[in-house]
Parts: sequence; structure tokens; C-alpha cells
Amino acid sequence: MRVETLLPLGKLDPGLRAANVPLDLGRVGEDAQMVETLGYDGLAVEETKDDPYVVMALAAQATTRLRLTTAVAMAFPRSPTITAMSAWTIQKLSRGRFVLGLGSQVRGHIVRRFGLDYRPPGPWMRDYVRAVRAVWTSWQERTPLAFDSEHYRLSLMVPLFDPGPIPHPQIPIHIAAVNPTMCRIAGEVADGVRPHPVCTPQYIREVMLPAVARGAQGAGRDLERIAVAMKPLICTAPDAATLEKRVRDVRARVAFYASTPGYRAAFDAHGLTDLATELAQLSKAQRWEEMPPRISDDVLHTYAVVGTYDEIGTKLIERYRGLITDVEFSIPAGTEHERATLRELVRDIQRAV
Repeated sequence: MRVETLLPLGKLDPGLRAANVPLDLGRVGEDAQMVETLGYDGLAVEETKDDPYVVMALAAQATTRLRLTTAVAMAFPRSPTITAMSAWTIQKLSRGRFVLGLGSQVRGHIVRRFGLDYRPPGPWMRDYVRAVRAVWTSWQERTPLAFDSEHYRLSLMVPLFDPGPIPHPQIPIHIAAVNPTMCRIAGEVADGVRPHPVCTPQYIREVMLPAVARGAQGAGRDLERIAVAMKPLICTAPDAATLEKRVRDVRARVAFYASTPGYRAAFDAHGLTDLATELAQLSKAQRWEEMPPRISDDVLHTYAVVGTYDEIGTKLIERYRGLITDVEFSIPAGTEHERATLRELVRDIQRAV
């Protein structure tokens, strides 16, 4: 099992995403080098407050071994040709270490944040990935650009905008997914699927992977070559007392996910439809403080991996062994003791094959 971490390193409150933690762009190279020395297989960055392609370029410049992944970059607000160029540039700079992780985003963001018309995301993503690859093929094989689909028609590539072939043209594409339709699309056209943190082992096994398999089979692709990369929802701390303080934050995160329509399927599958409906109503009314107490211990442990630093590695292995190929987690690395803990965690998970 490959192990990755996410930036910002050392500032992330374990169990929470980095959405509200500022990223010091001046430290990206230094942090990436630390990740490499800690033994991680890769480094990932999500698209929240900074351009993930810029961050990945900074990390690529500073490292020699790490796999570098956008986890995830938004697809639809960027044209396929723009995304193809960003990925091609980082692949050149990293000498073949880049993974293009793409996400579709939910309706509200597509319409109200990006100003686009909403379309069914599965077929849209299928065309998007194929369009990106068509651009890459045009550059690598020096052939005319000719891609025609429902969503994109690409037929112009003049020498001024053609970067030409590179030594490592096979850039893996991973697609973020929750619902079966997007999982099937990933099986059809992608090199990997990225389950959302809300996706439980049961949901991945019973809903997502069969859909990926259907897509791969229909497209005549080898299922074994499709990665399953995930950043689980983790709640961890150096000791039990600190862990207890962080549990409420993770209850809030689970409650938020349950209130979001785009993630409903992952709660319906566990018989939690009524809970999700109640939380959606509280969210709509902005009654945020009433939401975390609705998450019982059983629900918490269904969706989150909870344990102290000396427990969390074993719990991750037990929960995901044989189910995912890549796992991402972050704990602070500000002290030598924390760094030593991380090295041991990384080694333990890497050996759990």
C-alpha cells in the first residue's frame, strides 16, 4: 500500500481537511523535502485556497522521488486544453512523477462559484478526460488535434502552442467519486478512482468497486491496473486526552458530509437516510452547533478512523488492507518525536501489502 500525505504539512489538525489552514507557499519546497525524507511515497494537494498546479510545481522542483498528485483539482472550470498544459508542464518538471487527480464539484459550486451551466457530471467527466488525453496525444505523436464529443470539440493546435513530446507522456488520471455513475466512468477512462473520505469500506466494497469493474469491463480495460486512492477521515492525537478533544471536530465533519446531498448515497447505504435528512434541514437553517451531537459513537466510527498515534497505523491497515492501493494521512511533523512517529507509521503501512 502506497502512503501519501497532504500539504500543508505540520499544521493540519488531524482528522480535518486543510481547507481553513493557510499554505505558506514559501515553504512548499522545504515541506516537500521533509515528506520525502520521512519515507512517504507521495505528496498530494487539494484545490481550496491556492492553485494546486503551482503548488505541485514547487514540490516537483524540490524533490526527486515523491509522486505528486492533485487531490483533487477542479476539472470543469478549466478547459481540457488548459488542464492538459498544466499537467504536461509538471510532468516535464518532475520527470514523470505527476498524477492528475480531477474532481467534478457539486452543483452549487459549478453554477454559483464558477458561473457554469450544470450538466450531468458523469458523461461530462468522461468527455473531459478523453479530451485531455487527445491533447496529450497530439503533442506527443505530432498528429493533428481532432476530438469531437458532446461536450468538447477540439481541432486546432498550432506550433506556437504545441510543447511537443516529453520523455514520460503517460500521465495517470484519477477521478474523485462517490456515486456509482462516476465510479463507472472512472473504470471506463481513468487510471484510478478516489473515494471521498465519507466512503466507508463497506460502501467502497459493495457499491464503488463493482461500478468501477462494470466500467472497466465495458471498455475492455484491466481492472487490476486501476488504482484506488483515498484520504480517509482520520481523528488522531498523541494521547487519549487530546484525542477526546478532537473527536467533536470530527463529529462536526461527519455531520457536514451527511447534510450534503452529493454524499447522501454513502449514508443511505448504511441505513442513515433519516439522519442525513435531519442534518440537511439543520444545515439549511444554519443551526451548526446542533449538528455534531447528532453523530453517535457508532456513526462516528463508521465514517472515521479514530485512535492515538500508536494505534492509528494498525487501524488504517485493518480497515483498508486489500481494499485500496494508496492511503493518505497527515499528522503534525513539527518535532523530532512527531517525525519519528511518522516514519514508523509510514513503514508499517507500506509493509501491509
